[in-house]
Amino acid sequence: MEKDSLIIFSGGMDSTTMLYEYKDRIAIAITFDYGSTQNAREHDYAILHGKRLGIKHLIIPLDFMHRYFKSSLLQSPDDIPEGNYDDENMKSTVVPFRNGIMLSIACGIAESNGLTKVLIANHSGDHTIYPDCRPEFIKAMSEAMSAGTYENVTVFAPYTLLSKKDIALHGKALGLDYSETYSCYKGGEHHCGKCGTCCERREALREAGIHDKTVYER
Repeated sequence: MEKDSLIIFSGGMDSTTMLYEYKDRIAIAITFDYGSTQNAREHDYAILHGKRLGIKHLIIPLDFMHRYFKSSLLQSPDDIPEGNYDDENMKSTVVPFRNGIMLSIACGIAESNGLTKVLIANHSGDHTIYPDCRPEFIKAMSEAMSAGTYENVTVFAPYTLLSKKDIALHGKALGLDYSETYSCYKGGEHHCGKCGTCCERREALREAGIHDKTVYER
């Protein structure tokens, strides 16, 4: 299969699943360092998987987001709320227009390398809290990218309507070890077990019938 794609790759469950599922068409994986509480821990796994698959991996700094954007993810672990994604306080974890910025940069890098697809692993569990993960945003962004490039670069987001459980089932079929991914918003050595993404991770793995080898603090 021709390598026609670039993936936005954090090192978390969703993008790692997508990396392995579409590895035969991915030429470049891009990890963005925007100063979030979990970036450093995620990056360790992003580097691991990029090397394992022999996929060119770039880490691109976006330090201006940490300086100028408002989000609890850009502050300290103590500012991260605990609870499920459907809780009102999880809105504090939104990094405004994060996916728009990342997709724009990824689009430019894709066209610069003769690639026509940008993969992103947003899913249905993100829709309530994160506006730039919703289907209408992804569709509009893809249309704008296509209109603004000679190569008609578009977004490929096959997980948009899937649940976290669905993605975990994809990973199960691929034989992935999810202990080699990182999800926790607090960015500690081990997953905190209480923030929204830890709760979602635990639930998805349980519902998918996957033995959870993640080390949780509680």
